[in-house]
Amino acid sequence: MITLPIKKQWFDMILSGEKKEEYRDYTQYYLSRFGAYFGKQITIRLRNGYRKDSPSAICKVIPHYKTGCAEWGAEPGTKYITLEIQSVRLEAGDPS
Repeated sequence: MITLPIKKQWFDMILSGEKKEEYRDYTQYYLSRFGAYFGKQITIRLRNGYRKDSPSAICKVIPHYKTGCAEWGAEPGTKYITLEIQSVRLEAGDPS
């Protein structure tokens, strides 16, 4: 399972259902992780921090290549690997 670190602001918005997409730069690094899954649902872990005990959530997402929403952290007109969030659940044992 792919684990992605994420800032608290975006993590909290995803948990509340307000933010429906997560963005990653269109780089070789992220293309190697998500490119084969464009248009297909996969499971990832979003972690608010880098420590193993940081709050985390398990998400079902569908990767796409498209522009993002500025309200959710994307730069206008910039294309990203966009992870369309289908479902979210706080990971068991998470203190949040």
